[in-house]
Amino acid sequence: MKPLDPRLVSRSRAARGFLLSGAALALLQAGAMIAFAWSLTALVTGFIGGASTAASGGALAILLAAASVRALAGWLWEWVGSAGAMRVKSELRDDLLAALERQPRGNRGLTTARAATLLGPGLDALDEYFGRYLPQLVLTVVATPVLVISVWMADWVSGLILVIVLPLIPLFMALIGMATGAVQRRQWQRLESLSKGFLEVVGGLSTLMVFGRAERQVGRIRDVTEAYRASTMKVLRVTFLSGFTLELAGSLSVALVAVSIGLRLVAGDFTLAPGLFVLVLAPEVFLPIRNVGAAFHASTAGLEASRDALDALDQAEGAEVPPSRGADPAGITDAAGLRIRDLRVIRDGAVVLEGLSFDVAPGEFVVVTGDSGSGKSSLLSAILGFADLEGEVTIDGVPVGAATRSNTSWAGQAPQLLAGTIAENVRLGQPDAAASLLEHALRVGGVDLPGHRRLGPSGAGLSGGQAQRVATARAVHRLLAADARLLLLDEPSSALDADRELELGRRLRELAREGRAVLVTTHRPGLAEAADRTVPLSEVARV
Repeated sequence: MKPLDPRLVSRSRAARGFLLSGAALALLQAGAMIAFAWSLTALVTGFIGGASTAASGGALAILLAAASVRALAGWLWEWVGSAGAMRVKSELRDDLLAALERQPRGNRGLTTARAATLLGPGLDALDEYFGRYLPQLVLTVVATPVLVISVWMADWVSGLILVIVLPLIPLFMALIGMATGAVQRRQWQRLESLSKGFLEVVGGLSTLMVFGRAERQVGRIRDVTEAYRASTMKVLRVTFLSGFTLELAGSLSVALVAVSIGLRLVAGDFTLAPGLFVLVLAPEVFLPIRNVGAAFHASTAGLEASRDALDALDQAEGAEVPPSRGADPAGITDAAGLRIRDLRVIRDGAVVLEGLSFDVAPGEFVVVTGDSGSGKSSLLSAILGFADLEGEVTIDGVPVGAATRSNTSWAGQAPQLLAGTIAENVRLGQPDAAASLLEHALRVGGVDLPGHRRLGPSGAGLSGGQAQRVATARAVHRLLAADARLLLLDEPSSALDADRELELGRRLRELAREGRAVLVTTHRPGLAEAADRTVPLSEVARV
């Protein structure tokens, strides 16, 4: 039996709210159980003793009210569990995505496949944790002691039996949890391996098909899937065995109370009313803790996922991001636009760019020129905060990083289009922006195709130049819709003819005149001719 991770309670306001509302519901449900047992006892003993109709009517009303309150509490548990799971998942996802964005160089312990598994089906498994496991755990902690006290007050012998046998069930649960923890962990790891293998195959599918190796990956996926199936069956086997053990322990415990009451009733040492009250209440004492054991295995995936998410958040918060050399100690300067001083870009431990200094002011269109491999893409990665750097790089006075990416729009060399219409691709991330911005972005990007034209996966149906223009239009649309201050384009005209390249340069210069800083990298002369200024990557600026 595993309680709620204290880190989750400290991080999530929704988790704290769930515990508080759950404690109130547990007390309400415990009170309804006691009232139900008392009223049922009163009805039965009154019927046997020939009580009046008025007295029986009062007990019947209490019985119906208690049953209604209990049913309402059960429905509220469902609602509170579902709402709590949704809020906690949302908070964890937001925190995790924010932490990943604060670490542009990545998290060594959180691979892409692991992050995709964690943010998707992993955290979704918290539905079972909050919907089934935690409600029963809260009931066990809050309602069970109240019910035991009620039984003790009615019959101290039965209360003593409950106090003695109740700890045995958590002991069984702890032993089962220790025995099955490794099995459950392996199942989670198999799921991560399956996700990783699938993503790797999908990512390299085009290359595999070109070289005729796609079919060879079928066996690999089959092996990983079979390993996940086998680990899942082991978990299910343990789940059924542990469920049977807990049910048997609970049933035997209730039987001990029933036998004790029966023997004393036969001997004449005990009356019917308290005995019947205890017999009605005894199964309810064991029910929450038995349900905890039954729901534990269903919640394991959520437990593992939340633990991984919290570990990743702790690691991200403990990581130190080295400050940019030469930056203002307060992190803010008076410079507007893009400012670069003594930039040194490092990738995989190697220096790929060094000694670069220039500015791009608002309203200025600047082109960085250089041959392929000269470091142009590395420069943009450094400006976006995706590459290790030394020196000073600020946007509107703020050192580059997660804070500046929200003020920047960019498009890389690969268009990265999605299945859907051209308009949906251009408006990606800003679907509710004004229609006039879509038209403006299509015009700047030079897209002369209808916005309703549908594309296949990865932009299938467009030529290289058309896809490039759509990607440029998407970056321009985000710039306008988000009112960003800096536009970065990496080789936006590499697949365009000379006339279209000149037209793109002219429109980018017009866009810059609206008060934005526009920086473009290229190895072709057409865009350079339209620029206000060019920055060549000389031999001094690269290693």
